[in-house]
Amino acid sequence: MIDDAPLREQPRLKVCRVVTVAWIFGTWLRRQIQVVRDSGIDLTLVASPGAQLDLLVRNQGFRCHPVPIRRSIAPAHDLLALLRLVRFFATERFDIVHTSTPKAGLLGAVAARLARVPIRIHTYTGQPWVVLRGLARRAVRLGDRVIATLDTHCYADSVSQREFLVREGVVAETKLSVLGAGSIGGVDLKRFDPGIWRREQGPATRAALSIPEDARVIVFVGRVTRDKGITELVSAFNLLDHGGAGIDLVLVGPLEPERDPLPREVVERISGNPRIHLVGFTDQPEKYLGIADVFCLPSYREGFGTAVIEAAAMGVPAVVTSIVGLVDAVVAGDTGLFVPPRDSEALASALSALLADAEATRRLGEAARRRASLMFDAERVDSLVVHEYRRLAEERQSAPRGKRRGRP
Repeated sequence: MIDDAPLREQPRLKVCRVVTVAWIFGTWLRRQIQVVRDSGIDLTLVASPGAQLDLLVRNQGFRCHPVPIRRSIAPAHDLLALLRLVRFFATERFDIVHTSTPKAGLLGAVAARLARVPIRIHTYTGQPWVVLRGLARRAVRLGDRVIATLDTHCYADSVSQREFLVREGVVAETKLSVLGAGSIGGVDLKRFDPGIWRREQGPATRAALSIPEDARVIVFVGRVTRDKGITELVSAFNLLDHGGAGIDLVLVGPLEPERDPLPREVVERISGNPRIHLVGFTDQPEKYLGIADVFCLPSYREGFGTAVIEAAAMGVPAVVTSIVGLVDAVVAGDTGLFVPPRDSEALASALSALLADAEATRRLGEAARRRASLMFDAERVDSLVVHEYRRLAEERQSAPRGKRRGRP
């Protein structure tokens, strides 16, 4: 007898993305979370409560669940956050919990394991312990190892970061992958469009900052903190500025005095120099990249360097430090220049060389945009993430019941 009853509809794949602070959803992952939701996946976002999380609900209709997660070590608060995550994961019965950022990764891995979430994955986006020493370094490094142990699979957002984590014995080689050419969310080429932000909006942006039309501009995007190399960048700019070369420096991003404060003298140099413009956090970095001649990221540590490929998409060459992560974001002599970390004089020399050679700046900028378009287009990166979610779910469903990965 043929059963002509309608086929039962397959349940939607339930995915929970967890980060420490919601601005990551509004910046790095802004396009990706929309693509995941539009693909038919039942997506929930978890981050610390605040205005940015509220905007995702109110303006874009995302399902969000606030859990206060502190970025620094805070045992009592961390335990409470862990318990909240366990209860939420157990109630919702997600198919996949996907974490990013160190603290969210650690708490999310433990909570998802305790809640018996079958697929637990984490994306490493840089190792804070690289710049730490002593007990703090060992503790934070151990957190990364715990994530790798408890999760069913992990990802690095650059090839060099994957090699570093494997070499350091933090993650087993078989348990760590890179999607495509790397980066956490790629770059939205429609958003980072030099035709709009350089030619159409550039003059207005310069005027708003009181930057002369003929001034050359260096732009930094990121946390304005010590570990991003701001001390060296300000010192290097001071060397350039003393030359009377008509150069302005634009710092796009928040200060973090409670976590990684700049030395007082550096803050005073920034506030006391009319050619240094501290604009704070923005969800529109493309506005400022549109007036850049050179992008600079002299960081001590990175997972990849998303801001570098955003600048590249705008046709802006980069001067960056030769560290893990950034060596994947820039091709030396083709899309930008490398300098040693913590070296103000080398940084000043590289910036001066590019700013003095308009033809080289143009050539490197064009090559940077071609590379960003070819390798880091957000459409490609986001489709790889959706494909990976479905692949992992199908892999688990097809495995024999006794061998399905992920259950404690």
